[in-house]
Amino acid sequence: MDQLTVVGRPEPFVLRPSRAAVVVVDMQNDFVSPGGAVEASGADVSAVAATVEPIARVLTAARRQGLRVVYLQHGYRPDLSDLGSELSKNRLIHLAARVGQPVSAPDGTEGRVLVHDTWNTRIVDRLAPLAGDLVVRKSRFSGFHNTTLDDQLRQLGIEDLIMTGCTTSICVESTIRDAMFRDYRPLLLTDCVAEPQGRNYHDATVGLVESSLGWTAESTALLDAMVENS
Repeated sequence: MDQLTVVGRPEPFVLRPSRAAVVVVDMQNDFVSPGGAVEASGADVSAVAATVEPIARVLTAARRQGLRVVYLQHGYRPDLSDLGSELSKNRLIHLAARVGQPVSAPDGTEGRVLVHDTWNTRIVDRLAPLAGDLVVRKSRFSGFHNTTLDDQLRQLGIEDLIMTGCTTSICVESTIRDAMFRDYRPLLLTDCVAEPQGRNYHDATVGLVESSLGWTAESTALLDAMVENS
């Protein structure tokens, strides 16, 4: 049978592998790696970095089961023309975060904060996309805003979204909200998402997903269900 049951909350999640994709949200150097913009701002990225290995295990198992993998990659054009209007909140908060500023990247290249095609927006090496994976660039918190994500998922017949990445209460939650509004079925893996703002923000999103937006589970529950289905 083309389904497996994942122990989750508020109830077990019935996953349909042929209609499922793992979504990896913004696991890129600026948000995860030493020398990235978040760490340079003085924030602690250790909680986000700790999700890399659980996500890697999920991706390995998912690919074996034939699930699609989708990467969301947050960033902006070199001229910042997609940052938003002069007084837009998106522009203001990202300018405060030094978007576009030149930096010396740890790999020796000349980087720029949150600009595409630089070290800063590259997916971390441990989770690097493979041939056949989808990579969708976005310029707002939600992966659905002004992107091709919805069209590509529809074309593939995807309805179940296994959500991972960062940050829990911002880009992950925003994408889950938009997914739910479009009748996708989001499953948030609670040990595969994190954020530097504090555990209370993470926990608030987890509670909201369980009550209103989707389902939650630990990655081990998903992996156990996949083993039983293999």
